[in-house]
Amino acid sequence: MSVAPQSVGRRERNKQEKFDRIVAAASELFAEHGVDEVTTQQIADKADIGTGTLFLYAKTKGELLLLVQNAKYAEALEQGLADAETVPGVLDAVLAIVRPIVECNRTQIDNGRTYLREMVFGDPEEPRHSAALAIVGQAEEAIAAVLRRDERVTAGDAATLAHIVSAVMFLSMAMSVNIALSVEEIVQDIRGQVDVLLPR
Repeated sequence: MSVAPQSVGRRERNKQEKFDRIVAAASELFAEHGVDEVTTQQIADKADIGTGTLFLYAKTKGELLLLVQNAKYAEALEQGLADAETVPGVLDAVLAIVRPIVECNRTQIDNGRTYLREMVFGDPEEPRHSAALAIVGQAEEAIAAVLRRDERVTAGDAATLAHIVSAVMFLSMAMSVNIALSVEEIVQDIRGQVDVLLPR
C-alpha cells in the first residue's frame, strides 16, 4: 500500500519536470526568435517531448506565451509595488508601478504585444488567460491604493481611475505607432496622459 503514494509522487514529479522543460524551451525560443517565428514543433523538440504531450500543457502558442510571460509580469508588478512604497508623489508612485511592467513588456516587443493581445482576446476562463487578467487586476488595485493617497479621491473614483490608467498603459505598449519608442518614451507618454486624469 505504501507503493501507491510513491508512484503518484513520481508521476507528479515527471509532469512537473516536463512542464519545467516546456516553459524553459518556450522562454528561450521566444526570447531569441519572437513568438511569431517559433513553431510548437520547435518547442516540443527543445523540451524533448512530443507535440501531443506539449498540447496537454498548452493548447496554443498564445497559451505558451502566457505561461512564460505571466511569471515575468508578476515579478515586474512586485518590483513596481516595492518601488511605489518609497515614492511620495501620487503621479510618480503610479509610474513606479507602471515602469517595471513597461520594461517587461518591451524586453521583446513582438512578444509583449502578442502577450497583450492574448490577454485581452483570449478565453478568460482558460487558466493562463485568467492568471494574466489577475495580474492586471492586482496592478489596478495597487494603482488605486496609490491614488487614494490623495484625500480628494474616493475609493470608487480611485478604482475607475486605476482602470483607465491600466487602459492607457495597455494602449501605449500595444499601439503599432509606438513600436520604435523606448521604455522611457512609453513611460513619459503614460505620464502625460495620467497627469491629466489626476485631481488639480
